[in-house]
Amino acid sequence: MFVVFRKKSVIICLILVLAVILSCVMLSYASAEVSSVPKIGKTVVIDAGHGGVDGGVSGVNTGVKESEINLAIAKSLRHFLVRNGYDVVMTRENNDGLYGLSTKNKKLRDMEARRDIISDAQPDLVVSVHQNFYPLSSVRGAQVFYSADSEESKAIAESVQGTLNSALEGDRVAKTGDYYILNCTEYPSVLVECGFLSNPEEEKLLVTAVYQEKVAYTLFSAIHSLLGGQSEHIHS
Repeated sequence: MFVVFRKKSVIICLILVLAVILSCVMLSYASAEVSSVPKIGKTVVIDAGHGGVDGGVSGVNTGVKESEINLAIAKSLRHFLVRNGYDVVMTRENNDGLYGLSTKNKKLRDMEARRDIISDAQPDLVVSVHQNFYPLSSVRGAQVFYSADSEESKAIAESVQGTLNSALEGDRVAKTGDYYILNCTEYPSVLVECGFLSNPEEEKLLVTAVYQEKVAYTLFSAIHSLLGGQSEHIHS
């Protein structure tokens, strides 16, 4: 009986060792694959809007926080950019706000921290990811905003809007927006409202990982056509 038990223990140990080795090999392969992607010398700051005590708007039916969807799309966008040679800086990578717990004016400190991150990164482009809300529930579609003071941002916003319209079946036009994130630095910046959480049908899409990835890939495609050109091989 003891011998049988010992044999089982040895087999289990061997299986665990093999599992660990296989995991290490897969991680090494993934790391090597990413590191082998040639850098294109472009930096993109991805700003996942809201976070911490500021959850943004909420889904009309699910109650999902805008900040959570923003972060999911931002992380997916980062994946596509990094896989294709871009340097990416995130303003936030979790659900926390960019401030200390004892900070009095948390919103102000949060926005200032985002500004500082952008300034330090000296990016070729800033993309701020958000979700929209409107009292009329029939309103839907992705919307891109830019600073009225930047012709470069306007051209980028119009191009991104066109790509979003084509991929997500929209018909909107890029608009000027007086948002802090668009005006806090001199770097070209766009703010993308990926959809309306006030529209029940669009909300159903936005809460799914599949649609979030679709939006992220569409944004990547728009960015890549502007900054990286049309490569023969795009890594997904």
